[in-house]
Amino acid sequence: MRSHYCGHVTADLLDKEVTLAGWVHRRRDHGGVIFIDLRDREGIVQVVVAPENAALFASAESMRSEFVVQVTGMVRRRPQGTVNSNLRTGDIEVAANSLTILNRSQPLPFPIDEYHEVGEETRLHYRYLDIRRPEMLERLKFRSSIVRYMRRYLDERGFIDVETPFLTRATPEGARDYLVPSRVHPGSFYALPQSPQQFKQLLMMSGLDRYYQIVRCFRDEDLRADRQPEFTQLDIETSFLNENEIQAIMEEMMRGLFSSLLNVELPTPFPRMTYAEAINRYGSDKPDLRIPMELVDVGDLLKDVEFKVFADPANDPHGRVAALRVPEGASLSRKEIDDYTKFVGQFGARGLAYIKINAEGKEGLQSPILKFIPEKAIEEIVKRTKANVGDVIFFGADKATVVNESLGALRNKMGHDRGLIQAGWRILWVVDFPMFEKGEGRLSACHHPFTAPQCDSIAELMEAPETMQARAYDMVLNGSELGGGSIRIHSSEMQKAVFGILNINAEEAEEKFGHLLTAMKLGCPPHGGIAFGLDRIAMLMTGAASIREVIAFPKTQTATCPLMDAPATVEPAQLIELGIRVVAKKEEKLLNSY
Repeated sequence: MRSHYCGHVTADLLDKEVTLAGWVHRRRDHGGVIFIDLRDREGIVQVVVAPENAALFASAESMRSEFVVQVTGMVRRRPQGTVNSNLRTGDIEVAANSLTILNRSQPLPFPIDEYHEVGEETRLHYRYLDIRRPEMLERLKFRSSIVRYMRRYLDERGFIDVETPFLTRATPEGARDYLVPSRVHPGSFYALPQSPQQFKQLLMMSGLDRYYQIVRCFRDEDLRADRQPEFTQLDIETSFLNENEIQAIMEEMMRGLFSSLLNVELPTPFPRMTYAEAINRYGSDKPDLRIPMELVDVGDLLKDVEFKVFADPANDPHGRVAALRVPEGASLSRKEIDDYTKFVGQFGARGLAYIKINAEGKEGLQSPILKFIPEKAIEEIVKRTKANVGDVIFFGADKATVVNESLGALRNKMGHDRGLIQAGWRILWVVDFPMFEKGEGRLSACHHPFTAPQCDSIAELMEAPETMQARAYDMVLNGSELGGGSIRIHSSEMQKAVFGILNINAEEAEEKFGHLLTAMKLGCPPHGGIAFGLDRIAMLMTGAASIREVIAFPKTQTATCPLMDAPATVEPAQLIELGIRVVAKKEEKLLNSY
């Protein structure tokens, strides 16, 4: 039905006949000559319809935005003074000699031919129209280019693309599973995979050596701008490579990707930062290095003050008192500081103390807490934070986790709100993560229970598991985690020891992971890997505001699909066949009371 895409009609085709098919982006009637901007996925070309052919002209007059049409005509140069340098096809036009309306369009719920603010719910309800908008279409095409590059890179380096099952069993990976009832096994459920973790490890035990997969994963968790209930990973696993060798391969892939698609040169090698340093300096294990602010410990200066808000956490081995200097922050109003106080409260902070430096000397300081802190300590805090006139110093004083999360989040928010984000791409590896973290009276895995510890013996692991570091690594770019991975445990005895630390007894381990433990006893090679969030990479590289802008048919922040009206109820007969009964909210409360 066509010989060329609209965006491919250039001066190379002058005086040649082309047949095009697409959507009427815009129709203009100028002095008896009709101009049609015809659009398809590759771009827009101007079609000219002269009045000499009455039937052709009448057909063009009846066309409206988003009519689907076919056009045949001759390619010619645009008249002098009408060239559009913003279009790839801007120096030519197509003189139509044939027009066919393939389908008509009713008036649209929102315009395609120009930018309008449209609510996300409406955009997602009519997502097929939203994708017609050039910016959305370009993002999806760019995403495809990312995938194409990654596949080519990994194929050329001996990685084998293998699909793993979607219907599997529940896994202890930190989020809720989506469950699928089995009709042929009443009362039993499959789980949709949060990741192919166990399968890719089993592939290494199968001798595959290098595996990858562009894979859909599912997590039933609360959503944010960069989270979806179903998402796409580039999943990778290798045998006989240590973490430095895996990181080198992944660095090369990311450097090539950014150079090829964005003409951006990432550093060689990527900088590395330990987890402890990242938390201490930035309050986050995914620090945005474009923000020129750091957390500074001041607890040692405040241990002996009478102000218990500072003294108590300063003397608590699990506490922290840290300061955050905000350049030119002294101009913040009382209301703005109150708003930031409410913001850090979301992360458990009970307040947000501050000192404004309005002028040189003691008289230039402004703060409700000055009377509680010795002058010498204040002088040292100002010196240690390198604060200048016009700056403000914010304080966090609480359990270390609360201080890190609240001040780390405040640092990011201040960076954006105050226009402090520096241009560029700041990428790094964060390494030496803790093996375990405390929660609800017991240890849990920081990454997943298959991550190897930084020790060779079980005895060394058992001596102090709470301080053991993991052979784990995250790739971080501009404050977002692109991917995370680790070297895996390949000894069944070490794996059992880790399960024991995680309060998974031998019986439960055998029930849930017997297949993995058996495989480890039958010639399991040393192995490790990484998984990259493809949606997040596409979001960052295209400059989109959220991952929903780079996914063709995403869910809303309430995990619903306005287009398909999902999730939805099903017929009672289907539930009966599956042996499932839906419990009403009142009945659910009654059951939970027993």
